[in-house]
Amino acid sequence: MKILVIQPKIGMGDMVIYLPYIHAISNKFKKKVSILAKENSRASELLKKDKHIDEIIILDRKNNGLGIHDGVSGFFNLSKKLREKKFDKVFIYNSSLRYLLISKLAGIKNIAQYPLFRKKDNIVTSAKIFTEDELGIIVSTQPELYIDENEIESSKHKFSKNYKHICIGVSASGPTKRWDVQNYIKLCEAINKRIPSKFYIAAGKEDKELTNKIFNSKIKESCFSFQDLKISETLPIIKNCDLYIGNDTGWLHISSALNIKCLGLFMDSPVQAYGRYSKNIDLIIPDGETEYTTTHNTLGAKKISFEKVLTKSIYLLTN
Repeated sequence: MKILVIQPKIGMGDMVIYLPYIHAISNKFKKKVSILAKENSRASELLKKDKHIDEIIILDRKNNGLGIHDGVSGFFNLSKKLREKKFDKVFIYNSSLRYLLISKLAGIKNIAQYPLFRKKDNIVTSAKIFTEDELGIIVSTQPELYIDENEIESSKHKFSKNYKHICIGVSASGPTKRWDVQNYIKLCEAINKRIPSKFYIAAGKEDKELTNKIFNSKIKESCFSFQDLKISETLPIIKNCDLYIGNDTGWLHISSALNIKCLGLFMDSPVQAYGRYSKNIDLIIPDGETEYTTTHNTLGAKKISFEKVLTKSIYLLTN
């Protein structure tokens, strides 16, 4: 039996959040599964060593509608591609009629999908209920990323035991989800005064302005940037860190799936969806908000208490 999982959401964080359900499908059928996912999910790099994955198929849909899987022609391009692979079953983590029709045209006989045209809701709850109903088992929401043990050990040898090692997630999918980079610089300085530490700046090439500010600050000698690394190259480094501190971004969810302690700063994204699915995530929310009121359009970046972040960081580093 050949099994396909369609996961069309964008971003690394969403890809990580869906991993428990993909793994559960693989375990249930005792088969590796193929995944249809967008390139910016970074599935090809994140899942390079995943024993449950057979193939990553890139879903080329773009915001400008010019992807090879966009529009009417894209509909037939994708269905043809999937037909060639002769899948027997598909799990569609999306409620769009488009993916249902594409799967039917691709000749996939056994189709499991979210209810059509459902409204947006909790990403974790939806995936968990859907997977459990289809498989008839209980599925943990805790994700796991697989890395080569030799790569972990090789990275570990570069980590001095004289320091704590902290991944700092300054990046985010938008400015409203980002704590000001000057706060992170101040935080690193304050932590270093109490606990000698090295900081690994989780940011991409598009975050050059942020990383430049860090490497022009007093804390620069204690920092290392991920800017020029592939995602797969950062995983062993993060795995050897003692703590992640940062925005609700893909790096938070990667760190969680690598089983390290995380302190996520939630200021403009839903805590109930992205902050409570993992045992590894502790969090800070804006002053005056609750976990239920901190969601999209909270716009609470300036209400994240520096003292709360520092206090919780020190606690997590020493306990």
